[in-house]
Amino acid sequence: MPGQRSITEAEKLVQARLGGVPVQHDQMAMVANIYRAASAVRQHFENSVLRGSDLTWTAFVVLWVIWIWGESETRHVAEEAGISKGTLTGVSRTLQSRGLISRAGHPSDGRLVLLSLTEEGEALMRRLFPEFNAEEAFVAAPLSAEECRSTADALRRVVVQVETHGEERRRSLLAGAEPAPRRSGRRPKA
Repeated sequence: MPGQRSITEAEKLVQARLGGVPVQHDQMAMVANIYRAASAVRQHFENSVLRGSDLTWTAFVVLWVIWIWGESETRHVAEEAGISKGTLTGVSRTLQSRGLISRAGHPSDGRLVLLSLTEEGEALMRRLFPEFNAEEAFVAAPLSAEECRSTADALRRVVVQVETHGEERRRSLLAGAEPAPRRSGRRPKA
């Protein structure tokens, strides 16, 4: 179900609102469309191919990371999945209760936890991934193979830019200060 306003309409409204403000419109549109595309793809996958397996996008990504990398420390799974360790704890407990992953202590460091797929988790990923990939093809259908490659390359460069220079940029924007702690958006009670 498309949103109430199309991407084109939103971009026109932004141009009208910010016409006199010196902004980099192409870069703004690129970042906004990365977000919109990611949200649309995630919602589509959760409401289609992942629904039958009762998985969220995040749960699937955790399974994928463990499937591809094999048994891994939780900190590495969280990093590869792009989620916090706290989020991983909840997701991994759910996946463990469903019999899809197992948790074990690290053999040489009892503070660390290792995650691995169970046989049931392996079977799920072997069955589910071809369906998932078919949806990847559906989502990318408007693009040619060359456009898919160039888009993937361009997005990789965006990721590398943030991963390589983001910390330095954040320190510069904050004049060397530590960022304020994240808040939930709730206001303190009076």
